[in-house]
Amino acid sequence: MCLISLVINGFKKYMILFFTSPPLQPFPWSRCSVPKLKRSVLGFLPVLSWLPRYSLRDNALGDLTSGISVGIMHLPQGMAYALLASVPPVFGLYTSFYPVLVYFIFGTSRHISIGTFAVISIMIGSVTEKLAPDSNFPSLNETNGTGGVDLAARDAYRVQIAASTTVLCGLFQILLGMMRFGFVVTYLSEPLVRGYMTGAATHVVASQLKYVFGIDPARFSGPLSQVYLLIDICRLLPETNIGALVVSLVALVVLITVKELNTCYEKKLPMPIPIELIVIIAATLISYYGDLNSQYNVSVVGEIPQGLKPPSPPDISLWGSVVGDAFAVAIVGYAINISLGKTFGLKHGYKVDSNQELVALGLSNTAGGFFQCYAVTSSLSRSLIQESTGGKTQVAGVISSVIVLVTVLQLGTLFEELPKAVLACIVFVNLKGMFRQFLDIPALWKSNKVDLMVWLVTLVCTVLLNLDIGLAASIAFSLLTVIFRSQLPRYSILGRVPGTELYLDTDTYEEVKEIPGVIIFRSSTTMYYTNAELYLDALLEKSGIDIGKLLMKKKKKDSEQKRADKKEEKRAKIKAKNQVKHITLSCVVNNSGGADLADLSVCGLSLCFRFRHMCCLTLFVSTPVCVVEQLSIAGFFCESIPKSCLFATVHDAVLHKCTTDISMECTTTT
Repeated sequence: MCLISLVINGFKKYMILFFTSPPLQPFPWSRCSVPKLKRSVLGFLPVLSWLPRYSLRDNALGDLTSGISVGIMHLPQGMAYALLASVPPVFGLYTSFYPVLVYFIFGTSRHISIGTFAVISIMIGSVTEKLAPDSNFPSLNETNGTGGVDLAARDAYRVQIAASTTVLCGLFQILLGMMRFGFVVTYLSEPLVRGYMTGAATHVVASQLKYVFGIDPARFSGPLSQVYLLIDICRLLPETNIGALVVSLVALVVLITVKELNTCYEKKLPMPIPIELIVIIAATLISYYGDLNSQYNVSVVGEIPQGLKPPSPPDISLWGSVVGDAFAVAIVGYAINISLGKTFGLKHGYKVDSNQELVALGLSNTAGGFFQCYAVTSSLSRSLIQESTGGKTQVAGVISSVIVLVTVLQLGTLFEELPKAVLACIVFVNLKGMFRQFLDIPALWKSNKVDLMVWLVTLVCTVLLNLDIGLAASIAFSLLTVIFRSQLPRYSILGRVPGTELYLDTDTYEEVKEIPGVIIFRSSTTMYYTNAELYLDALLEKSGIDIGKLLMKKKKKDSEQKRADKKEEKRAKIKAKNQVKHITLSCVVNNSGGADLADLSVCGLSLCFRFRHMCCLTLFVSTPVCVVEQLSIAGFFCESIPKSCLFATVHDAVLHKCTTDISMECTTTT
């Protein structure tokens, strides 16, 4: 509590003047006024808008409790997810420290917990293992003269790869955020994101099985790599390390049991039991006093350096090799982050700025990369703990960072004997939420089969084609479904519900009645050049209009009318010779087609020219103002297609037809 008071009161002392002083008059030649400058600064540094008004009485206790709870979760998850990224566990702790502080300054969500996450970690791990395989770091074992792996050199290069990829990922996110490209995540539909995360979870499981069984399978890359890996693991099962397997089974039983108890007694417990931290401490003590590494060859974390590392620039020469992976991490990380952020924002009634979130996440990754961190995003499990334990602001994130910092500076060396199998079990247990997403299958089968196809194709592509190629293939398939949906929309003829102004589908609702002489046609999608012909075909099929026959009848009537006009003209000339008289000729042209077409999508306006030749009146409903303005500029409206053919509602268009006698009078004097 004293730490929170010191930080916040000191910040208020220097910042309160900025918010309370009267605005200065801008220079006459300046286009940027002080209020605009203030809004820009507050938009880029959201912390300035809420920290000076931070209420210690209302928020401090909740943020303190929440920060301690989340900080305790950061420790085991940071070390466990570092194994997924194929870097030493201490770098997972660094990743749980620096980016959190950056997000505290630039982020707009009050409840999400930034840091390590399984999916992002495995995506980084696929890059580090691809560019720094064990075979590139041979070493000679001086004891028995056999070959081995230079672990120190390998790990140092993998950290460099992870940091360089993270910096490039952050730069992509900053650039997209500054260009207001926060909407790009809308192209990643929810079924795609959930299917991708489920597929990535299978990669996580496969990558951690070697620690559970204590074996050393070969590394595979490219399509079907997971299949080859599982085959190799099955081949090595006879060589399973019994000590590692026993540790794994005991850890799994304890973790699953206590986590289920936390779920059952969630409302009764003041905070969840920190079973992950308890298991780590217990496993470390057992490993140390039982000498599991030497006696049973159980793999342990190993040396954990004490203190923080100085910043170092990324290796730019690696960017050409990791640019595709960095962009994929940037998009996936942002999609996860904004999804969680907007969920909590909607629940608690505050706005999460999508573009600022992109910038905040990018700055967190860029700054973290300089301190040997790997890419971060928000974690669902930690975010739920941060919210449920009373967290109100990102001050909770700062407190969790303090706990991580104390661990790195003073307590890190105590975990050197921690078995890696325990960290793998922590990863498995935290994947429960992702594997529960398989329940999406029956739900999507009932609600939307196209979304189900996107989910399944994304899952299969991610599992079989690897994370990077699988993501690209999934996005391509998702976009194809959008195109197919626009090519195969639902067309319907509307009728009026008696006694109301409602117009519904005549095939779906038996009570609705079609209006004589009026055809109301509706499409479920916007029309453009690729589906205009399909729209016309559906219109003709639904309405029963045969353009060919109507045009033939019209031509026949026109020719008959011309012959009749010629005969009348000859008769008039003969009569004129005998008698000079003032004559008025009235020609009334009625709607021969007998059909009014309403609710046409504006993108298909060119279609109305075909019906104009049949003397069919075409009315348009709910046309956006911006489209009307564009049509006016283009000179679309004319005498035959006036602006009076535009109506706000279907009912207005129907009333216009029913109350107006459509005619054209031609008057001549001879």
